[in-house]
Amino acid sequence: MQENISSKELMLKKIRKALLERRDNPHPNLEDTPLYKADDELAEIMFAEQLTAVSGNFIYCENGIDFIENILQLAEQFKWRKIYCWEPELQELLSTYEFPFYQTDKDFEMAEVGITMCEALIARNGSVMVSNQNAAGRRLSIYPHHHIVIARTGQLVMDLKDAFKLIKQKYGTQIPSMISTITGPSRTADIEKTLVLGAHGPKELFVFLVDDFS
Repeated sequence: MQENISSKELMLKKIRKALLERRDNPHPNLEDTPLYKADDELAEIMFAEQLTAVSGNFIYCENGIDFIENILQLAEQFKWRKIYCWEPELQELLSTYEFPFYQTDKDFEMAEVGITMCEALIARNGSVMVSNQNAAGRRLSIYPHHHIVIARTGQLVMDLKDAFKLIKQKYGTQIPSMISTITGPSRTADIEKTLVLGAHGPKELFVFLVDDFS
């Protein structure tokens, strides 16, 4: 009988100790707990693989000229005519090489292509982080059938938490009211479980990673 009491007391002590430790630290720092295994693969390669896996298109460009050459090929391939770009920096680049585009939202209901910048590229899942603080706002990445994203190599990060660090560094306390991630073209399988691209947004997503805009 004494042995049973001792075993019970020992178990209760262990429980009390565990509860006290939890009380001392009710909110453990899970940020320091690695969610993924360490990976030696380059972020650029990982992002390209993940983006391609969700039906996106990845294009690496060394500079602005390389970007213009690639986008000219796409425009010819898809026979684009209504191309919209509202980002001043991109407008300057496109204008330098006399690439035709719409600077305003005139006839926007006929838009075929929206060219935007982004906040970050997330290598782990091939996602693009965008916000409403960019000149493209909310519409240009959603309405046209084709969405072109332009990013610098410095915007490529490994995980979602790294992307939010870039947001905090850029905006400080003035965090954008809308922050979203885009993972491949718009898709749905609501109808007879058949996957359809472009159901609620762009049916094609092109991500240009530009090393040097000059």
